[in-house]
Amino acid sequence: QVHIEESGGGLVQAGGSLRLSCAASGRPFNFYTMGWFRQAPGREREFVASITRTTGGIYYGDSVKGRFTITRDNPKNEVFLQMNSLKPEDTAVYYCAAGIFTTTPSQSTLWGQGTQVTVSS
Repeated sequence: QVHIEESGGGLVQAGGSLRLSCAASGRPFNFYTMGWFRQAPGREREFVASITRTTGGIYYGDSVKGRFTITRDNPKNEVFLQMNSLKPEDTAVYYCAAGIFTTTPSQSTLWGQGTQVTVSS
């Protein structure tokens, strides 16, 4: 069994910051890539950021470049997303993902249940 859980979401005013955390446990636990996706009502799922385990490769979606920073603690299988200069359009449910991918998930990608981020105007 593999369990992935996100935390850190909440309500923040535009221009503010939030830090999301994701922890993965169980088998498999050495995930090649961990990252974040988001989905807002009426919108398709959007890639946010990802980071690989061994190479340190980091990828960001165009809409968050320069504002969000992803980091990873490999021994703990944890990944973090520091979100700065938040905009109302960042409002979405943010999902942590783990698997073998860079920016596009596959059918084998594992998902957390999501954490709500709401940015007010």
